[in-house]
This record gives sequence, structure tokens and C-alpha cells, in this order.
Amino acid sequence: MSGSTRTSADLDPRRRKILFRAWHRGMRETDLIMGRFADAEIGTLSEAELDLFEQLIEVLDRDLLSWITGEAEVPANYDTEVFRRLKAFHHHGKPIHV
Repeated sequence: MSGSTRTSADLDPRRRKILFRAWHRGMRETDLIMGRFADAEIGTLSEAELDLFEQLIEVLDRDLLSWITGEAEVPANYDTEVFRRLKAFHHHGKPIHV
């Protein structure tokens, strides 16, 4: 079970592969972080942004999770606009269970 709520039928082969990989990283927490972002944004990312997102997909789960949570500093080569969008996508300024 991937958890994806988006169909890949309208995506080109590269975007389909990226969407699948975003949901099948290994650790469920990072699957949810990357997969939900991919569900929402995969259709609008430019080719250059797809390159950056693919680089993030290759990051070890523990490293990515520590960057997202702010427990570790993001290395400069990963601190891209796509990473900042990914992090902002999962930021909630108020309780989510209201």
C-alpha cells in the first residue's frame, strides 16, 4: 500500500517513476513526507525541480527526517527551493486536529 491519493495515469514516465519512488523510500514517516508532497506537486514541478526532488529521494531517511524536523542542519547542496517547499508543505502553524 502506497498511501498515494493521486493517479499517475496523466503523468509522463519520469514523473510516474518519481511519484512511485517518493512513496516507497523505506521508512513510513519519510514515505509520507515525500509521497504527500509528490501527490500535490508532481504535476507542476519543472524539469530542474524534478532533478532536485530526485536528489532528495536519494537522501537517507534518517538524514531527511532530521532536516525536516530541524534536528540537524540541512547541507548547503540540499538546501534548495524544492527542499524548502517540501518542508513548508508539512509545516502547520496551528493544531491539525481541531
